[in-house]
Amino acid sequence: MAQAQFGMIGLAVMGMNLALNIEEHGFPVAVWNLEPEKVDEFVGKNRGKQFIGTKTFADFTKALARPRRIMMMIKAGSPVDQTIEKISPYLEEGDVLIDGGNSWFKDTQDRTKRLESKRLHFVGSGVSGGEEGARYGPSLMPGGSVESWDAIKPVFESIAAKSDSGPCVTHVGPDGAGHFVKMVHNGIEYGDMQLIAEAYWMLEKGIGGKPDELAGIFDQWNHGKLESFLIEITAHIFRIKDPETKTPLVEKVLDKAGQKGTGKWTAQVALDLAVPVPTIAAAIDARVLSSMKDERVAASQKLRGDTIHEPMSREEFIAGVRDALYVSKICSYAQGMALIQAGSAEWKWNINMREMARIWKAGCIIRAKFLDSIMRAYERKPDLRNLLLDDEFSAEMARAQRPWRRIVLVFLADAIDLFLFLFDQSGPIQFVPAGVGTVANDILLTDDFLIPTHTNKRNKNWSGSHPQSCGFSTSANFSLIRAHRGRRNHLRSVISSHLARS
Repeated sequence: MAQAQFGMIGLAVMGMNLALNIEEHGFPVAVWNLEPEKVDEFVGKNRGKQFIGTKTFADFTKALARPRRIMMMIKAGSPVDQTIEKISPYLEEGDVLIDGGNSWFKDTQDRTKRLESKRLHFVGSGVSGGEEGARYGPSLMPGGSVESWDAIKPVFESIAAKSDSGPCVTHVGPDGAGHFVKMVHNGIEYGDMQLIAEAYWMLEKGIGGKPDELAGIFDQWNHGKLESFLIEITAHIFRIKDPETKTPLVEKVLDKAGQKGTGKWTAQVALDLAVPVPTIAAAIDARVLSSMKDERVAASQKLRGDTIHEPMSREEFIAGVRDALYVSKICSYAQGMALIQAGSAEWKWNINMREMARIWKAGCIIRAKFLDSIMRAYERKPDLRNLLLDDEFSAEMARAQRPWRRIVLVFLADAIDLFLFLFDQSGPIQFVPAGVGTVANDILLTDDFLIPTHTNKRNKNWSGSHPQSCGFSTSANFSLIRAHRGRRNHLRSVISSHLARS
């Protein structure tokens, strides 16, 4: 077998799927994993394909053609530094080491400097799209030197998702630029998912919408300005039944959502750079409050509010929620783009804002139809400081002002809290609309969710193909038992087909 053209360190699900994607596009791949048995298992399952299994870094680096292109898909933090320290002695001038995890961008800046002193290239790359994106086409956000980009460009452009605007990858900028953009991307994602959860909350409380009806409403929205990946999977979430009770799963999921750090980083950096990101910050606060279930239940017994009454015609109410959701999403993206611009100015990255919108158009969790509008805004004015000042977006905001405000006022009048539509967090409440977001996290990120009638966590087997456990993996002691990889119900099929079409 010829020498490998690319190396993959880490054979958890993201590393495995990226390796399969890379090999499928004609690049032989050398693989290494901390547990050697995973190397044997992976290579054994893929006999006949161009994989070279290795057990030591000496053998791993010998298997790679020069300049070596090596990607680490491992846990962020100290494991990255430990791996760099162990593999560096085997690398030579001009080799490229890529960190594809969700690393803190300042760590990436430090690592870049350290490796540059050894004449080695370091790339911090955001990878969006989850397991399916890694396998069939992610959105990639690499940051590093121009030379490092030239070395990895053929591989990254081959494996990235494709939209009508080209491969969903670009050279973001120097050192930590790629990880910074991925951090902000995740913050926007938090905002997007919380807004969708609150739209669900509004429709449920405002018109008594049941999951089957809400699925139809979200389907309709997905054929207009709100067309996006998250809106589409939300419609499908409403149709999923709990296999044990045969009732809508979204009604059974406990309203508690977790977070993994990148959203919090976004809010912290925004404060450091004096960039207001109220929608993103409110989404993080909503997740934190959702985790305080006992406190919310206790407070709700003392601080009661009236239930909401349908304030307008059903059609008018649904249209109002749709418009409020759309312009609130514009605000979330505008805040994220403003933060990217501020970071670019602070660290002299010279990030092309139009390109950021372009590479999020496919393979990406926050992909949406109106990214085309964002691209046009930056084409008209590359140094646009705020998307809301663009004529196209300001017109949308003006058009939706009346229904947006009216919807918010209705909920304030009836003591129903909304985190993002008004950034109001004044009243303790028993229930928060975290269930939809929690299930979406499970689909996209293999997070776990809780069913209130159980004392254990569940991770849905979204493919529905495994004959045991009714599609769930459960444990009575709260340990996290992941659903079988690659078997995640028809939602996984939906995601796969969309990524394949991208």
